[in-house]
Amino acid sequence: MPSEPVRQGRQARTKYVLFDVDGTLIDAVSNQRRVWATWAMRYGLDADEVYRVALRTRPLETFAQVAADRDPSECLALLHELEDEDVRSGAYAAFDGASGLLHGLPPGTWALVTSNYEHRVRGRFLRTGLPVPDVIVDAAAVEEGKPSPVPYLRAAARLGAEPGDCLVIEDAPSGVRSGLRAGMTVWGVNGAAEVEGVHRHFVTLREAVPHILARMSGTRGTGAV
Repeated sequence: MPSEPVRQGRQARTKYVLFDVDGTLIDAVSNQRRVWATWAMRYGLDADEVYRVALRTRPLETFAQVAADRDPSECLALLHELEDEDVRSGAYAAFDGASGLLHGLPPGTWALVTSNYEHRVRGRFLRTGLPVPDVIVDAAAVEEGKPSPVPYLRAAARLGAEPGDCLVIEDAPSGVRSGLRAGMTVWGVNGAAEVEGVHRHFVTLREAVPHILARMSGTRGTGAV
């Protein structure tokens, strides 16, 4: 259930919504685990340990911790190969409520901010039937990834938005910190436990959908912050 009480009346309208992708709109946990397990097997490493590190670091940082004796460019090339193959052949599902939410937002009012790469996001969205926005800020678009504020600030700039007019929807601590550091309102979804710092928390994306739409319309019938 949402963490804030229901309030009546109206609120200051949010003009833009910035979404994380994996774990927020698309359920890719099993895919990520499988890719990293295959990668670990190629190098004779413990798959569980590699995945534990990969969850909290960017790929090059992961390689430095779990395969310091290997060529980072070789490690990255293999990871990209495995991830691209997974986009082509893996099973994907959008979280419940994602399609209706994205189709319900006016064009030019939302963007994707991901630590993945745009061609993979487009492939996954095509396979799950999700609409693709005009603005996607991916790993190649910024030198500093989450939890730096740069990815979300870049997305806001490309939309022509002020940070204070943006609502960030995230599932992971690094993404939450990124949005907060960018000076944006951050709501957490898809987790039993509330990520530290979020302004609101929803156990599922579906629970958040009416609140996001209400925030965009400026109404407060379902409660908002």
